[in-house]
Amino acid sequence: MARISLDNPKNLLNRDTSWMAFNRRVLEEAEDEGNPLLERLKFLSISASNLDEFFEVRIAGMVQQIEDGYNESGPDGLTLSDKRDVMSKLTHEFVDDQYDCWNARLRPALTENGIRVLGLHELDAEAMRFVDAYCEKELDPLLTPVTVDPAHPFPRVINKALCLGFLLRRRRRSALTYTGVVSVPRVLPRLIRLPSQGTADFIFLADLVSYHAVRMYHGYDIVSSAPFRVTRNSNLYLAEEEARSLLESVRTELHNRRKGDAVRMEIEADADPEIIDRLRTVFEIDPWQVFPVNGPVNLSRLFNIYEQVERPDLKYRAFSPRELRLTAKSKDLFEELRQHDVLLHHPYDSYDAVLSFIDSAAEDERVLSIKQTLYRTSEHSHIVPALIEAASQKEVTAVVELKARFDEASNIRWARDLEDAGVQVFHGLVGLKTHCKLSLLVRRDPDGVTRSYAHIGTGNYNATTARIYTDLSLFTANPEITGAVHDVFSFLTAYAENPSYDPLLVAPLDLAEKCIALIDREADHARQGRDARIIAKMNALLDQSVIQALYRASQSGVQIDLIVRGICALRPGVRGVSDNIRVRSIVGRFLEHSRIYYFANGGEEEIYIGSADWMPRNLYERVEVLVPLRDEMLRERVRHEILNAYLADNRKARILLPDTTYIRAWQPVHGKRNRRPPTGPAAFCAQNFLIGVAEGKAQAAPPVPEEPRKRKLAVSRAR
Repeated sequence: MARISLDNPKNLLNRDTSWMAFNRRVLEEAEDEGNPLLERLKFLSISASNLDEFFEVRIAGMVQQIEDGYNESGPDGLTLSDKRDVMSKLTHEFVDDQYDCWNARLRPALTENGIRVLGLHELDAEAMRFVDAYCEKELDPLLTPVTVDPAHPFPRVINKALCLGFLLRRRRRSALTYTGVVSVPRVLPRLIRLPSQGTADFIFLADLVSYHAVRMYHGYDIVSSAPFRVTRNSNLYLAEEEARSLLESVRTELHNRRKGDAVRMEIEADADPEIIDRLRTVFEIDPWQVFPVNGPVNLSRLFNIYEQVERPDLKYRAFSPRELRLTAKSKDLFEELRQHDVLLHHPYDSYDAVLSFIDSAAEDERVLSIKQTLYRTSEHSHIVPALIEAASQKEVTAVVELKARFDEASNIRWARDLEDAGVQVFHGLVGLKTHCKLSLLVRRDPDGVTRSYAHIGTGNYNATTARIYTDLSLFTANPEITGAVHDVFSFLTAYAENPSYDPLLVAPLDLAEKCIALIDREADHARQGRDARIIAKMNALLDQSVIQALYRASQSGVQIDLIVRGICALRPGVRGVSDNIRVRSIVGRFLEHSRIYYFANGGEEEIYIGSADWMPRNLYERVEVLVPLRDEMLRERVRHEILNAYLADNRKARILLPDTTYIRAWQPVHGKRNRRPPTGPAAFCAQNFLIGVAEGKAQAAPPVPEEPRKRKLAVSRAR
């Protein structure tokens, strides 16, 4: 019997609907009463911030293509206009659910716990005195009221700025109404903490601006007012081949981004229809791009409450990450690495070892040079100052990616600071983003031998996000690996392309080809009756060629478990196509960010970690690196402690069904879906388990997950 064709568009899920499903899982964490209350508020804030970026990038790109006359079908068979209609429905439903979560669940629960978000009508005399003083001293000097007329054009509203729109009527000419606009500077907090005793009280800044408007618009009657916020296209459009200076080109485009085309307007739900129509005309948006909201126009700002309220009882329990412990024979990390590789799992293992590794470039006189990639780093980076200090004494090379979305401005600033200090700064290759996470030290050791030491990570060199993202760090002195890392840096700085970067897999050169070859090898093992298994953990799975390779492997009988946090275009469980593939997503306290690729390989297990997801942009449009774990003990840890934990999770894991819906891991696939989550010993949360391991409070191995069902006969033979 012939194999089923893998080219059917129904075998692929739409990337944007899949992303919306991911953000839905984030919102579910805000709705989950099993999470601490302020953490639920944070999840709601994150879901709003995620949606902002989705509109700025994905929806903006779609709208731009439609306006330019394109309407092609994607791999999933949807045309752009089809996708626009689907996205309109999904995003409006999602926003309604966000505000239902805020109004019906979180706000009442906060009030019950002494955290109140109040309206003006709820303020007592003392609070009103505070409001009047705040408006006079803080608001009035910074706000500029505008009345739109032939002499005063509509002001340029920057991306995602809080604004208030007004319908105004002059008292001397009452027949006419004018449009008034006030843009609120970002320097002002969107939630104002009120003086109170025994409670934590807040009021939205938009309410204060509306209240203060009467004093700003002298001579007018305010017929109606409404807060609104406009989201603009934030894609960078760079002609890199023609640019004389990539840094200056990015800087110019960043300035233009603030004024990009409007793609969404959020406005208070009870806004006067006349205000909505006038604003929609100004911003040239269609009705589906208007989002009336029953609450604050920027839910992401609710994170301010999380930050300002000191209530440990309403947040996750704090924990201390495990510090790197050297063996008794080692005086420092370098001596340890001469004996064996070291693997850290953040945030459970402290990020301090990574910072110390880079610090040694400046502090250790034996270190001769350092090469470093920087994609995203924190605003108050520890790493950049270390590189600057090192540059006064030794050779320092930094490859700074200027096009890291939404971090461009800080990266430009760091690049200039590094250049001023004498660091050799490069911006990677034209047309490719530098996304690999590499650090390479050359050191003359006490025995007189000059050796190279490398750090290869799955996450950015960012000490702040290292506390909330799960990532892996490999330290190694293996000459084959460090030599290949050196060659990657030569590729980045000189476009010096080697025929091979073994043992590394490097995009866009050979990573896609070799990943597909590894998948096909598992299929061959399955056909030959040898051990065949794939477990892959990543942020997103989208590349069609990789998905088809996974489908072929499934058809050959390979058992495949995919742990995909976000977008997944693969449809699991389709008879004859993906019967042997299971997809799960884990959304919890930490953002799952590590990329791990496990292959049983006929009993000779191989595991790769690195910076690349299985997405076209990672495989073909970025410089990425995957590195094999050569140390058997490290492979054992990743396979049995880390991957098994994720596969055993029945609290934060969701399972992707063939019909594209996600259900909780503890819910039955068929029948009633109102079972309660497991409790007590039956409940297992991977992230909590890994915290316990780091604290020495949990066994070193999680429960063994249920083995995937064995097919009685390999599909390929059955056909």
